[in-house]
Amino acid sequence: MRRRHLESILAVAAATAAALAWWAVPAVGQASKNRPVVAGCSSISAKFHPCALEKARAFTPPKTPDGTPDLQGIWSAPLAQGFQNVEDYPGNPKPGGFGPAVTMVVDPADGRIPYQSWARAQRDENVTGYIDPYAQCLPTGVPRQMGNFRTRQITQSRDVITIVNEAGGDVFRIVHMDGRPHLGSTLKLWMGDSLGRWDGNTLVIETTNMNGRWWYDSMGHFASDALRVVERLTMVDPDTIHYQATMEDPKVYTRPWTIVFPLEREKEPGYEQLEEACHEGDRDAANFILSGFKFYQGPRFPPK
Repeated sequence: MRRRHLESILAVAAATAAALAWWAVPAVGQASKNRPVVAGCSSISAKFHPCALEKARAFTPPKTPDGTPDLQGIWSAPLAQGFQNVEDYPGNPKPGGFGPAVTMVVDPADGRIPYQSWARAQRDENVTGYIDPYAQCLPTGVPRQMGNFRTRQITQSRDVITIVNEAGGDVFRIVHMDGRPHLGSTLKLWMGDSLGRWDGNTLVIETTNMNGRWWYDSMGHFASDALRVVERLTMVDPDTIHYQATMEDPKVYTRPWTIVFPLEREKEPGYEQLEEACHEGDRDAANFILSGFKFYQGPRFPPK
């Protein structure tokens, strides 16, 4: 396989180090000082969030022929760190360990996912005993699709918006804009059922009907099949999108919670997305099994 996905928990230390080389520091506090400025705003999520929305209010985005904001293009999310960890993380200097991460959670203010007590304990168990489903080339779910490694291409028409990723075996999602209702609650999908609408210059996407068998990141953060995600994509300038996602899952969390990070337009001349035969070239899953890790099948709810 020409290019391997970078986010396996144990077996990709060299690739991860290369992807995070500019962030080679021992603590989250120091890592935050090295974050670049994006669209004139700090890229720390808690600071980027209000700054970027203020700039967006003064920006008139380009429009498609039907008069809606034109979000089309190829977008990267380097500051989401490939969704290695959505919370603060001090870094792991051991072989295969990830570098430090600064939380993308802007609500609650402490930057932590508001798990029910049993669920926080299960998150800890996930990362020590189970394989990240994405390391097996399984679909990312939402919102991980928007922040994983490499790029995603957004294409618009009046009734449909598509989002296609390069990494992870070309994960894709279709967002219906025609006002249809969600699928019946018994139908569960890896990428869910995404319905969109415009709120002024902001694209709002509500995704339900996910199967709860994926993780948000490589560190075991999870949801159930009751998850509802509301994403908001707002152009800040011609080359930056303020991306926001709010997660609500009464089976797992004590309250809704929200992440924010920038999407940045890919401007490399001649850049195009390439097909990745992720599953066909995968060797990580066998290594995980030999190391005693288990396949993740979804939340393990405590007995009532």
